[in-house]
Amino acid sequence: MAKAQILHAKACSAIDHLAGELHELSKLLWAKPELNFEEHFAHDTLTSFFEKHGFHVQKKYALDTAFVASNKATQKESVPCVAILCEYDALPEIGHACGHNLIAEAGAAAAIGIKSALAHAPDDLGHLVVMGTPAEEGGGGKILMLEKGCFDKVDFSMMVHPTPYDAIYSQYLAVHNVYVTFKGRAAHAAAFPWEGVNALDAAVLSYNAISMLRQQIKPTWRAHGVFTEGGIEPSIIPEKTQLHYLFRAPSLKELEEFKTKAENCFRAAAEATGCSVDIKWCGHGKDHQPYIDVLNNPVLGDLYRKHAESLGIQFLPRVIEASLPTASTDMGNVSHVVPSIHPLYSITTKAGNHTHEFTKATGDEIAQSPTLIAAKSMAMTAVDILCNPEMLEQMKNKHNEGK
Repeated sequence: MAKAQILHAKACSAIDHLAGELHELSKLLWAKPELNFEEHFAHDTLTSFFEKHGFHVQKKYALDTAFVASNKATQKESVPCVAILCEYDALPEIGHACGHNLIAEAGAAAAIGIKSALAHAPDDLGHLVVMGTPAEEGGGGKILMLEKGCFDKVDFSMMVHPTPYDAIYSQYLAVHNVYVTFKGRAAHAAAFPWEGVNALDAAVLSYNAISMLRQQIKPTWRAHGVFTEGGIEPSIIPEKTQLHYLFRAPSLKELEEFKTKAENCFRAAAEATGCSVDIKWCGHGKDHQPYIDVLNNPVLGDLYRKHAESLGIQFLPRVIEASLPTASTDMGNVSHVVPSIHPLYSITTKAGNHTHEFTKATGDEIAQSPTLIAAKSMAMTAVDILCNPEMLEQMKNKHNEGK
């Protein structure tokens, strides 16, 4: 491992050398938040950064706001390939409240470190690609890129995500969203209410049924919904209503079980009120795929933990990490195809993601040190795998066991 240790130092030194420029990169993205599939400024800013630093860049890679940047123009089949993933889409109204500007910065920093390490290696150890993956916030960008074959030559992938705490093996939930439309019959609500069939009653009844269902579901399952259409005028029996729900569970199998229970609630409400119901599950890509749970590879995860701890990070105990359901991400879909990790790192704020307070924290200079530590940890993890064929094989075996 002496060779790896030398390359670790090269990687970390390269990241430190560009710390100021990396911070500026993050600030540019933070100041101009863009919604999913609209990240044109982020795409251009990031690709310009990688071109400046000697990467071979392919813009609009598979999607208009996606890109790939490589340390070499061509990839040898004989060496392993690591993919570092960048996200950069923001949220409506509250900007970078999920810290994707920092994810992009950490990805860029890790790539700079890995590229430097590979350039100083005595042998051709591996190939590096940086994937710019748009539309994580509900757009399923990585799912679309998987369908287009973007990960076909990737051996393992990594990204990090800012949160209020440090964890590697926390649970990301599979999620599927559904639009439920009830149709009844309009009538005058005062003069002839008996001639109507009330679609709002069906929607309210199903909403209450889902709420009561929570008593019988597992504590790691999640359901949250809103009324997107509730009628026109109080004097008209509502003829059409619509609900939009998200259902989450720790695995695709449990999610399917949850979806069946939810559909029973929707259909029972329609039956009770005399309405018709249309249940439309919406996913991503040709097969309308949901986001699925993240398989954090234990070989990659343990290496990342070792390096982050050597840089002063203290993680939550493993048992607590595993018991903390978080949100959902299309990185889960990637992790079922190639060995991956998606560690969480603290940016020293008590505010949770998707809040105004977290938006402020992601633009604060105090987030810089933990972001670069996360980047260095990814870079050193990549170096370890690329330097050690046996470790590479162990990583792949653990991935196959976990699927």
